Amino acid sequence: MTNYSISLTDLKQNLGEIVNRAAYGKERIILLSRGKPRAALISVNDLERLLSFEQSESQENNRQRQMALLAEMDALREQIRQEFGELTDSVDVLHEVREERLDDLMGLP
Repeated sequence: MTNYSISLTDLKQNLGEIVNRAAYGKERIILLSRGKPRAALISVNDLERLLSFEQSESQENNRQRQMALLAEMDALREQIRQEFGELTDSVDVLHEVREERLDDLMGLP
């Protein structure tokens, strides 16, 4: 893959040819405005690879954030346990409340 720089004026005069060079000639065209790089023209294949890379990077960042949040939650849970002792699991509490409610509804002591 080669890079090729072209001025916007040349781009305007030869647009079709330059687009084909990017699409089929495996060139990355750097567009210059007043001698400075401003944009690039790349093939759809290059764009797809770039988007795929960005997506995988984003997924990895999400995974890392999730792992950091889980570690933070574990630390918080441990801090609460140290301050208040072992806490009853909320599921257990819900089961107890449900059983008590059923007993009340059925008239059991």
